[in-house]
This record gives sequence, structure tokens and C-alpha cells, in this order.
Amino acid sequence: MRRRELVLVLAGVAASYPLVARAQRGELTRRIGVVMLYPESDPQGQLRATTFQRQLEKAGWTIGGNLQVNFRWGTGDADWVRSAIREALHQVPDVLLANGDAAALAAHELAKSVPVIFIGSGDPVADGLVQSLAHPGDNVTGFAVMEPSLGSKLLGMLKQVAPRIVRVAILLNPDNATHKRILGLLEASAPNFAVEIEAASAREPTEIETAMTRWGQGSDYGVIVPSDPATNSRRKLFIELAARYRLPTIYSLRAAVADGGLMSYGVDLLELFRQAAIYADRILTGEKASDLPVQLPTKFETVFNLKTAKLLGFDIPASLLATADDVIE
Repeated sequence: MRRRELVLVLAGVAASYPLVARAQRGELTRRIGVVMLYPESDPQGQLRATTFQRQLEKAGWTIGGNLQVNFRWGTGDADWVRSAIREALHQVPDVLLANGDAAALAAHELAKSVPVIFIGSGDPVADGLVQSLAHPGDNVTGFAVMEPSLGSKLLGMLKQVAPRIVRVAILLNPDNATHKRILGLLEASAPNFAVEIEAASAREPTEIETAMTRWGQGSDYGVIVPSDPATNSRRKLFIELAARYRLPTIYSLRAAVADGGLMSYGVDLLELFRQAAIYADRILTGEKASDLPVQLPTKFETVFNLKTAKLLGFDIPASLLATADDVIE
């Protein structure tokens, strides 16, 4: 083939290289809507948002240029969450990221044509979000936040730090299906640790104060605080009450330990936001949400606050500290 003909052929190939792909990170502005069930002032919510956006930039997008990321911040009841999802959809996003169980369910119901990525749910199939993990179907995919050994892991850590406990209380949001599943895992594992499980609502601050005050009157309670918009935004209240009554308390988020909580064990949410950004990029560049399998959590974090342990009079065994991803001193 002559040089001139070869140049023309190569030029034709370049011109035919998927126009969509060229526009995706080029002149065409794409939009991602994000519903974050955190107050906008919460540093942990901002950290998740930043992680999501930085991963998109690593994929070649320019935030504020060829990609607009529009956030809806806040917490509220189911009606508020549905309203936030509607507002996000009103801007006609190319992808919608729904953070939290309530947002995931509302997005599944309301976003009929927009691809949805969720971060939440202990069982996406049982919750009706997807048809199966491998083949989600419809327009929804995402990242689950619970694994089957969670109950025994939480109880085991509590018993090692506070061997005297015979009752373990969980503060949960009654509207959160994942919290109910965690309660079931705890109840199933309780006989192995010679403890009884008790649950109380954490939907309102008064409920939290009443429950933890009652538990603090004795010396045989341990407390578990799973992740949820209602609990995440009130973590400083939990920490204050746990310190006041010297209650051994384990949280799902390392943010609580950074703020003065005793210890945490849970899924690495920053990693899930990174992975969600990877999925968002793949959808924006032509893949379908229905072809992207739902991911189960594989990366978990264990964090201890030794200063808090000393103040509250708890001794964290060296064998347990050896398993930590981070120790705050």
C-alpha cells in the first residue's frame, strides 16, 4: 500500500473511532447526580465525595469541565429521600449515585431510565434492587455493605475488650433493612458468646439518650452502632454518652473512632466510593449498568482509639491490636 493510501486509511480509522467515546471525555458535558445522606457540613461525607471525584479525574474526566457532579446533601425520612432523588433526576443526569439504603430504594423506584449506582443494602436481591448479583438487570448496579460474619466479628471484639458483658445492645434505625439483618446476625451468633441481644431505636436523639442512659446503669452492657444516616450524623452524641457511662461501644465507621469512639469494624466506605467512580466511568463510556455485577464488600477496617480506651478503663489485648488497620494514640 502506498504511503498516501496508508495515511488516508489511518485517518479514516481515527475519524471512525467511536464518536461517543471521543465526546465522552471531550467537548460533550456529562452529568452525574449524587444523593449523599450526610449533612453537607459533615467532614466524612465530604471525604467520600472527594474520593469519588478524584477517582473520576484519574479516569480522565475534568470536574466542572466535561463532567458536572451535582450533589444533594442531607438526612431525613423516606419522603425527604424521595424528594432528594427527584431533585437529582430533574437535572437529567447520565448516571445517578445513591448513597445509603433509603436512597438506593428510592432511586430504584424513581429512576426508570437513568443508570443507578448504589452504595448500601445488606442484600440487594432480597431488597428488590437487582435480579441477581452477577446480572443485575434493568438500570441498577452497585455495592453492598454487609457480609455474613459481621455478627460474630462484632461480638467477638466486644467480648475481648470487655469480657464481663452479658448483654449487647444495638442502636438501629427501624426503617433500615440492613440494620434488621445485622440484628439477625447478632442474634444468631449470641449463644456462641454467652450474651443476650437487645435493640433500641436510634432514629431520634431522645431515643438514643434514653437507651444509653438505661444501659449505663449496669456494668454488663456492650453497645453496637451500625452505619446509617441517622447514626452517622449523631456519632458525637453516641461517643459522649458512651464515655459518660463507660459503655464499651463498637461502631461501623472509623470516623467515630477518630472523633473519640473506642473502636470500629466495618466496610471501607472510601473504597466503595472509589469503586463507584470506576463504575460511573464505565457507564459514561458506553457500558450498561445491567452488565456490571453488584459487588460484595471485600475490604474492611478495624480501628482502635487507645486514648479513649485508657480514659474509659478498657484494655485492648495485644492480639486484637495486631489485627488493626489503624490505632489512634
